[in-house]
Amino acid sequence: MALRLRRYAPVDAMPEGRSVEVRSPDGTRIHTEVFGPEDGYPIVLAHGITCAIRVWANQIADLSRDHRVIAYDHRGHGRSDVPKRRGNYGLDYLAADLDAVLDATLAPGERAVIGGHSMGGIAITSWSQRYPARVRQCADAVALINTTTGDLLRDVQLVPVPRPLAGSRVRAAGALLKQLGAAPLVPGSIQQSRRLVAQLAVGRDAEPAIADFVFELFASTPPAGRGGWARALVDSVGSTHISLRNLVVPTLVIGSRKDRLLPIKASRRIAADAPNLAAFVELSGGHCANLERPGEVNAQLRSLVESVRGENRSIS
Repeated sequence: MALRLRRYAPVDAMPEGRSVEVRSPDGTRIHTEVFGPEDGYPIVLAHGITCAIRVWANQIADLSRDHRVIAYDHRGHGRSDVPKRRGNYGLDYLAADLDAVLDATLAPGERAVIGGHSMGGIAITSWSQRYPARVRQCADAVALINTTTGDLLRDVQLVPVPRPLAGSRVRAAGALLKQLGAAPLVPGSIQQSRRLVAQLAVGRDAEPAIADFVFELFASTPPAGRGGWARALVDSVGSTHISLRNLVVPTLVIGSRKDRLLPIKASRRIAADAPNLAAFVELSGGHCANLERPGEVNAQLRSLVESVRGENRSIS
């Protein structure tokens, strides 16, 4: 890439992980890494679309000091395989990939706190819908960060339009996200893509290196992976909502008041619908709270871990 991008320092400070072999049921290799002590309490992290394990650099550096942090690249992202078939994307695959990671990294009877940002949150809710028996089996609690269960495009804040034209805006946003996802980065389009990614993914008050890092992750994601997930999410998380009925474990919901991609309204709906809400936290900043407000996100994750571990100790 000819574009000069500022370096995001926390990535350089991220500890080295241990790779784990994970295969999804369709044979796709899901790159997974484990950080921290082998006997530490497990925290599983699922990133958002066009990101990779490195987007959790702040959480991994902090939490792996005394917990076992497990993070993975979604199919078509990072070091995971790009599916050979164009159709091997969608909520079924998101759920199956997460379940394969849990099966490969958790010991029999072991449960974790499972956190997901954006598409990673959709992976968790899709998993709970499709693998209900596994929720209590594998999860002590979950954290849903800057995510949604549906109406993916209705509230995207690109260009404000009059209410009568809202339907047209939804269709236009869907077409734009599909096009942006699948398009290769070529000279002449890089600056435009960089501006749009920053506008959607990062708050205006974020340090410039964060916007550059998010774009670098976007640019590093294979166009087939970007396009496959953009199509899948636009087509399957539209006007209908993923049911939270089976998400019976304590649920932390984090939203950002200036999130332009998945506005705070989506997080408020999840908090209202969650069967077992542990806490709802509204942060300042944009879509990437794990990058823009890492200290607050880390503190909330630590608090969630301590609450469920304390509960488990009192029960035992």
